[in-house]
Amino acid sequence: MADRWALAPAEDGGVEVAPLGPDGLLAGPVRREPDPAAAVRARPEAARWVWRSTAEIYPRLLAAGVRVERCYDVEDAETLLLGHEGRHGRPRSAAAALARLRGAAEPPDPPQRAAEPGSQSPLFEPQAVRLPLTDLAEVHADQQRRHERTAHPGRMRLLTAAESAGMLVAAEMNRAGLPWSAEVHRGVLRELLGERYAGGGEPRRLAELADEVSAAFGRRVRPDLPADVIRAFARAGVKVRSTRRWEIETVDHPAVEPLIEYKKLYRIWVAHGWSWLQDWVRDGRFRPEFLAGGTVTGRWVTNGGGGLQIPKVIRRAVVADPGWRLVVADADQMEPRVLAAISRDPGLMEVAGRADDLYQSVSDRAFSGDRAQAKLAVLGAIYGQTSGDGLKNLAALRRRFPRAVAYVDDAARAGEEGRLVRTWLGRTSPPAAGAGDDSAEEAGIPAPDGVPDERAESAGPPEWVPGYASTDARARGRFARNFVVQGSAADWALLLLAALRRSCADLAAELVFFQHDEVIVHCPQEEAGAVVAAIGEAAALAGRLTFGETPVRFPFTTAVVRCYADAK
Repeated sequence: MADRWALAPAEDGGVEVAPLGPDGLLAGPVRREPDPAAAVRARPEAARWVWRSTAEIYPRLLAAGVRVERCYDVEDAETLLLGHEGRHGRPRSAAAALARLRGAAEPPDPPQRAAEPGSQSPLFEPQAVRLPLTDLAEVHADQQRRHERTAHPGRMRLLTAAESAGMLVAAEMNRAGLPWSAEVHRGVLRELLGERYAGGGEPRRLAELADEVSAAFGRRVRPDLPADVIRAFARAGVKVRSTRRWEIETVDHPAVEPLIEYKKLYRIWVAHGWSWLQDWVRDGRFRPEFLAGGTVTGRWVTNGGGGLQIPKVIRRAVVADPGWRLVVADADQMEPRVLAAISRDPGLMEVAGRADDLYQSVSDRAFSGDRAQAKLAVLGAIYGQTSGDGLKNLAALRRRFPRAVAYVDDAARAGEEGRLVRTWLGRTSPPAAGAGDDSAEEAGIPAPDGVPDERAESAGPPEWVPGYASTDARARGRFARNFVVQGSAADWALLLLAALRRSCADLAAELVFFQHDEVIVHCPQEEAGAVVAAIGEAAALAGRLTFGETPVRFPFTTAVVRCYADAK
């Protein structure tokens, strides 16, 4: 009896279903079923479902109370394979893959729809082209052959499986939603911003701060307009390039203090104010649309709602249901540990295998116990800070951990030369990534510690931040240096989520949030201990599956709380 089945929507609202053979092609007759839930329920022997798009099928299954263990997302696999083949930017739809296979003209991908508050509809529907099941199986079989032609077929197959698992997790998180107290949220807004004025104008506290800024400059200034503020400083004899906090807080002027406070509160009002609450929170849940693999590095994004940028003060509104708890888990120093695993540097693997703080262990070996200096050195190696003190730190790091530094140096050189760079499992960066006008967020690159996250207002960010330099070789090199580490970390995180999802399958616990190195599980209080243990076991298993047997550990700092803000 076949353990792999293919499923494709039909024009009449039903679905086509057929078993698949080892070669990925159809191994039996195509049958029609009235809906996907009926098709899946009728085949409990299916160990994996192959379909065009998880976003198209799985929300319908979840709505009908049907959960699947594994799937193979054809369009996600196509994205990964195109990247590995150096064909980034080619249409990634199943219809385009079929056209390429048959030597026909490739149809363009449909545009991604804008997020709609409260919507759970799939990303590419209804514009996406539906393929008959026979055509979908033909694309799937070709993808199996293409996997075998990659540099490391086993790793690439694992990456594809992990990405498909991530799609399942994202769909389940979208349906579950993040527990959210609208009452607490409104209380936080009143506390921070004061009363709302009729007509949608700025709330009382922002209006007061705007008046203080204007009074300090002696003329009316709009603190929400960076150009207006820069001109006001210039008239006062102060030259600033931007209104970034780290730049203006060094200025001696009475407008600085109210301006910084205004900017902080203004961001909360715009991004998470009353309008946001009305649009994105329903029935005690915040439901952003999580998108697995939304960046070239494999990091997740959300389509609407700013789900991965919840300010700490707003996290007070993330409250578990009565009798339930939030298990909040942060991976400890994930990227340096990943660097140890992918570089196979004996010294760094030994350090990353200890129960001790990694940066402290590095500092004891190379920086005379100066933890802060060791942290800057490690992050500088990953992010590309190779000038000034960064160059001196890198030299010290290279003496103690030569293979680790050589690994990212080689990646940077490949990026500078326009060659492809890959994560440990085979996710591939486009050769020009990190150059041009793409922001670091779009590329999946965070700001290193100490770099303020107010880039949109900047006239020019720090020269060494990846994704913000001009279109030159050094910019590509910095991106590639980080890509091999951060992308490999994203690969590991997918396998962590897949393992944790399986561990929680027999519990009431539900995965409700994930970003980069943090996961939140919402569970009954009595299940919290089991969930904490499951997270640790999933991290260890993901490490072995991703990187093989190494001494490297991937520990988590875990908190069991009623409120998300209490975990930090």
